[in-house]
Amino acid sequence: QLVESGGGLVQTGGSLRLACVVSGFTLDDYAIGWFRQAPGKEREGVACMSTTDGNTFYDDSVKGRFTISSDNAKNTIYLQMNGLKPEDTALYYCAAGLGGSYFLLTSYDSWGQGTQVTVSS
Repeated sequence: QLVESGGGLVQTGGSLRLACVVSGFTLDDYAIGWFRQAPGKEREGVACMSTTDGNTFYDDSVKGRFTISSDNAKNTIYLQMNGLKPEDTALYYCAAGLGGSYFLLTSYDSWGQGTQVTVSS
């Protein structure tokens, strides 16, 4: 089970830190990711990470602003979001999977319920 928290309403340029607590399995040797879905749009990958080697991957739209990390001791995934823009407004989901293309939704078999992020202009 994955449970996200940390979403909210923030002004342009503000910051939020999303957290995703994982239960039922450990994050060792997993691919983890943060995805988002805005109204009327498809779910898209934002940031992904290998807990095996720590490699991180970002969509171009968030590079330099968002940081994905994990605390395996706490079995928790984080997404630090800085310099937020109105176009970042979406429902954000965390996900975990055992392999495949990092930004492909079907690579992940465990999903959270989502946390809303709204950025006002």
